[in-house]
Amino acid sequence: MKKLEDYVVSIKDFPEEGIIFRDVTSVLQDPDGLKLAIDSIMEELKGVDFDVVIGPESRGFIFGVPVAYNLNKAFVPVRKKGKLPRETVEMEYDLEYGSATIELHKDAIKPGQKVVIIDDLIATGGTIEAIVKLVEQLGGEVVRIAFLMELEGLEGRKKLAGYDVVSVIKYEGK
Repeated sequence: MKKLEDYVVSIKDFPEEGIIFRDVTSVLQDPDGLKLAIDSIMEELKGVDFDVVIGPESRGFIFGVPVAYNLNKAFVPVRKKGKLPRETVEMEYDLEYGSATIELHKDAIKPGQKVVIIDDLIATGGTIEAIVKLVEQLGGEVVRIAFLMELEGLEGRKKLAGYDVVSVIKYEGK
């Protein structure tokens, strides 16, 4: 039986020399890889008491929705600024070059709700740090943050210190 890592295609020197790009689309394109990815994330949530799954666009949707569906939980999308139709809360965060703003509906998280955040990859941790702040601003509690892959060399966990962070696959480099 193949391991999840066997489904991830690694591309050397993309987008620039010295970087190894971990392509999650190769996991999605294989039925067994996709099933293993979703099942592996769900395994990381065993025993966790939570109400809501949150996922940032777009790959957080891909992995978060089937997990929420399988566990009979609500799913809340986090979108780029200007994409949600109702009243929102927003958070700006820094990127490697510049900044970005994410939003979620103001009524998406109720005070006291326990939240799991799911995404495909943790790199620098900036996006998820911003999501955590939004959840807490709305009165929610982040009880676990789950990633399919982690680039340990970028030290994204440092921005999420104090939170329960898990990754299915860990890569040492960047």
